[in-house]
Amino acid sequence: MSRPAVAQPVPQAPGLRVALIVSTYHDGITGRLASGALEALAAAGVAAADIERLDVPGAYEVPFGARVAAASGRIDAVICLGCLIKGETPHFDYIASAVSHGIMQASLQQGIPMAFGVLTVNTQEEAEARVPEGPGNKGFEAAVAVVTMANLARAWQPRVGSGA
Repeated sequence: MSRPAVAQPVPQAPGLRVALIVSTYHDGITGRLASGALEALAAAGVAAADIERLDVPGAYEVPFGARVAAASGRIDAVICLGCLIKGETPHFDYIASAVSHGIMQASLQQGIPMAFGVLTVNTQEEAEARVPEGPGNKGFEAAVAVVTMANLARAWQPRVGSGA
C-alpha cells in the first residue's frame, strides 16, 4: 500500500547545475519522471540552461552515467531516474541492488549529491501510480531531495582560510 503524497516545500537553488540521468527503458514512465524532476527544478529556481540530460539504455547503466556526469565538473548534483518492473526471474533483484549500490558509490566517490529516482515496482500499474503530475511524482520528489542535499553541501563547504 502506498502512502499519500505530501507536498513538500521546494527549496530554492538558483545557479545549481544539475544532470538528469534518464533510463530510456520504460520511457513512458521515465519520461514522466523526468518531467516531474524538471517541474521541481523550475520551482527551485534552477535555470533550464543549468540542466543537462543524459539518456542511458537502462537502469543498470544509470550509475555509470551519473559518475560520468559528476566527474565532468560541469554539474553540482545528479538526479538518477529509471524504472524496474519485477518479472518472473531474479533478474529484477540483481539489477535493483546493483543500481542502488552503484548510485550511492558514485555519489560518495564523486562527492556530490545524487538522488535515487529509480522506481522498483511489481507492475506497470504501480509504476503509473508513481508518476502523476505534480509533487506526488517520484521524479519531482527526487529533484527536491537533490536540491536539499546540494544546498546542504554548499552550506558546509570548507571556508577559504579555515585550514580545512
